[in-house]
Amino acid sequence: MTEQQSYTEAYAASHGRFTVIPAAYVLLRRGDEVLLQLRRGTGYFDEHWACGAAGHVEQGESLLAAAARETREELGVELDESALTVLTVMHRTGGAPHRAIEERIDVFFSATAWHGEPSLMEDKAVELRWFPLDALPEPVVPHELAILEALRDGTLSPITPYGF
Repeated sequence: MTEQQSYTEAYAASHGRFTVIPAAYVLLRRGDEVLLQLRRGTGYFDEHWACGAAGHVEQGESLLAAAARETREELGVELDESALTVLTVMHRTGGAPHRAIEERIDVFFSATAWHGEPSLMEDKAVELRWFPLDALPEPVVPHELAILEALRDGTLSPITPYGF
């Protein structure tokens, strides 16, 4: 454990604070369509459709680098970080008021240019398909559905609170 980690954990324990977990989500877009994957065998929203690529930001990694890495790992395509457009930053929680729980910062990106043909690269999904924004499948992971619907409706804000 580093000195910084020790300080952070001690501070969190003494002040009742929690760690915010960052994640990057990438929506590959083709006109009005988005690429979604059907989750299976993960224990988290199995049998729900989800963004084509998403995952946690690793220590020492930027959000842009995480988005590009997750896209490569999950879809087998390469994209330049400069091809990513920020759609929204979602501040997400699932806890009761005044209860210290983990909270998440989910940064949703879109990309319309990449190299290669998207395909399933991991065993956490069983299907990959393009959907028009006005004909989304059911069910979709709830917090991701909120973003997709707001994108479709033209109501997506720079900051999206969810679960508060």
